[in-house]
Amino acid sequence: MRQLTTLDAQFLAVESGRTYGHVGSLCVYDPSTAPGGELTMQDLCHMVSERLHLLPPFRWRLVNVPLGLDLPYWVEDPDFDIDFHIRESAIPPPGDDTKLAETVSRIFARPLDRSRPLWELYLIHGLPDGKVALLTKVHHAVVDGVSGNEILSVLLDPSPEGKELPPRPAGHGGGERVPSDLEMLARGAAGIPLQPWRALRALPTTLPALTEIPGANAFPVVPALSKGLSKLRGLAGAPTNDAILEITSARAPKTSFNGRISPHRRFAFGSLSLDSVKDIKNELGITVNDVVVTLCASAVRQWLIERDELPRTPLVAMVPVSVRAPHERQEFGNRISAMIVPIPTNVAHPRDRLRRAHELLRGAKANHAALPASLLTDATAFIPPAVAALAARTTIDLLSRTRPPLNLVISNVPGPRESLFCAGAKLESMFPVSVVVDGVGLNMTVMSYRDHLDFGIVTDQGQIPDAWPFIAHLHTALEELETVLNRRGRTVKKAQGPAPSRPRSGRAARA
Repeated sequence: MRQLTTLDAQFLAVESGRTYGHVGSLCVYDPSTAPGGELTMQDLCHMVSERLHLLPPFRWRLVNVPLGLDLPYWVEDPDFDIDFHIRESAIPPPGDDTKLAETVSRIFARPLDRSRPLWELYLIHGLPDGKVALLTKVHHAVVDGVSGNEILSVLLDPSPEGKELPPRPAGHGGGERVPSDLEMLARGAAGIPLQPWRALRALPTTLPALTEIPGANAFPVVPALSKGLSKLRGLAGAPTNDAILEITSARAPKTSFNGRISPHRRFAFGSLSLDSVKDIKNELGITVNDVVVTLCASAVRQWLIERDELPRTPLVAMVPVSVRAPHERQEFGNRISAMIVPIPTNVAHPRDRLRRAHELLRGAKANHAALPASLLTDATAFIPPAVAALAARTTIDLLSRTRPPLNLVISNVPGPRESLFCAGAKLESMFPVSVVVDGVGLNMTVMSYRDHLDFGIVTDQGQIPDAWPFIAHLHTALEELETVLNRRGRTVKKAQGPAPSRPRSGRAARA
């Protein structure tokens, strides 16, 4: 048995009838490279089955401690049934990107079954040109962005012929005996004395950085307190400057996507040229992430302008950061932190917006570097397991009814540069599918693959009924940057987007 960390358990605690804790990806494949020219359910089941010994989270089943006396545990499922987890679906004709996105939205709006390992894989047929898609759903309590990539590296191969796999250990696959409720109650009672120690152990690292916990800046006194603490750190020798002070005192303005979310989601996806983005970052001496954040800020700015909702102050984004050490590979679970960053939605000129994003991100990185890597895990250690779920949902609900702690999530996950294959089928694109919560109804996540950046936009249907305009605005934003930097010689990679008949579609923006 393996006990969840306090941070892992928080991703379970926030779930409700409107909020889901799973993440995943929509991967589009060309099956013409596979044996027989197709990718079937049998192929997938065989491929996953032969690699299960390399994918421990795929067999972990959740075991709760009665009365919430302690954190839950993972146990290797003795009744594991791969046919339950790998499923088949199809999009109705015409099989365009809009229909595919609607299918993804419906599938992702269904919670995972907690009585089984917390993952599902859907083979989706009916895409144009004979393509197929694989939609993965894995609970965030099991993986973060980096460990999710580790799972993909196991499932995918560098060539259509596959790869040599390490042998399955002798006796592997039998599962573990699931403890009874009485046994778990006894285990939980024995762990109660350790809970104060867990909190005390986290106190030295958490208390000095309490104002930097994501969400804290929603309370009126915190920005001023955080700004004062930054100045004190500067007097103590820690790096500080005007950009850091601006980061620590930023407060998010209210927008139409910062209220209570519904149970329903909207999803849109599209790709941009990674080479174009790298040309821009090389010309200005900045980073790929600076350009990505600028593109996202530009897309959101244009969306707000079209609705006459653009705030005068910059929106505030949460940018997840991996703090996974090299020795923590293959440990799965969550090793993440987050930067809270104002993004330049209030800057009109594209080039100035890009430079401003670079300055803000540089300040956020400097501020984040002064914080403990374990801040999120340590902060959650103060919440008794018995009230963790209630505390998490109540806090998020309260913040969604007042001034939001942040406006949106922007996440940039580096991916492989070489072509990959699944059961012989060539992977063409992998679009992330992430989560939204009360108060934060917009998530923009991007993953690099080969020579392109694959964007996945998730919104709450009740607040943003159509996510496709963000994809169109991303393309426009890149074209604007290329224009002002005289880089229009390089074309943007043709990307997935909604049907041509759709107004302001991704394809229309690229025409």
